Amino acid sequence: MRPDRATQTFQAQRPRLLRLAYRMLGSHAEAEDILQEAWLRWDRSDRAAIAEPAAWLTRVVSRLCLDQMKSARARRESYPGTWLPEPLIEPEDDGLRADNLTLTLMMALERLTPLERAAFLLHDVFGERLDEVAETIGRSPAATRQLAARARAHVRADRPRHAVPKEAGEALARAFFEACRQGDPAVLGRILARDVRIYSDGGGKVVAFLNVIAGAERVARLYAGLARKPGPPPEFLGAVTIDGLPGFLSRVGGHLQTTALQIEDGRVAAIFITRNPDKLAGLRPDRQNGLSG
Repeated sequence: MRPDRATQTFQAQRPRLLRLAYRMLGSHAEAEDILQEAWLRWDRSDRAAIAEPAAWLTRVVSRLCLDQMKSARARRESYPGTWLPEPLIEPEDDGLRADNLTLTLMMALERLTPLERAAFLLHDVFGERLDEVAETIGRSPAATRQLAARARAHVRADRPRHAVPKEAGEALARAFFEACRQGDPAVLGRILARDVRIYSDGGGKVVAFLNVIAGAERVARLYAGLARKPGPPPEFLGAVTIDGLPGFLSRVGGHLQTTALQIEDGRVAAIFITRNPDKLAGLRPDRQNGLSG
């Protein structure tokens, strides 16, 4: 059965709205819930009175996300350990990557207020006119311009300076995994940047590092110690691109995890490990395109 015009209009906007909701919230599941509510409001609306459906739907999704962000920020204050966005694996999630935001920039967005984040994403990333953004977030154009400028200044340092070629990123990801598996401090010392940091998200569901671990020597000692522990060794499931960063899927201690690597000057400057099973529920390593052991 052919969908009606209202459904067709919504479906045409859905990929863009889903990207916006995910970038606002950092969660696939919450973004899908937002879109479901947006669809219900669209279905109940007087569509004949809506001159620009795309702008109307963008406003609805943005406002729903702003409401959601208030409760999300409260939940993250009591989150056990480090919170990371749900990982986007390419090419399977390539539709959500059309705006080319990286994981490091997503982390930077977490430091913004909800209004700053909305203003930056809508104006700088999704190309909305300033007056439209102002109407969406309920602020004057001048105030909205200031919000976007403040956000831009906060995230400037976290924008990627140089894209890592795919093959080079995969090679470094494999080398990093192998060095960690063997626990070789000398090899790790050549791979790690001096001020490297580890961010690990277990969500209180599985074992993870509760605090950020900083410094090449400390990180190298940590992986050397883990390599000496009894039990099955970590299993490499394949090199992938995670939120624009080189990385890999692996199984450690029986649990699936993603590891994304921020590379600067050929060394690993940050390590983002997601182990929370709720954030990995959609991953199927045996079906993931491009994976190789």
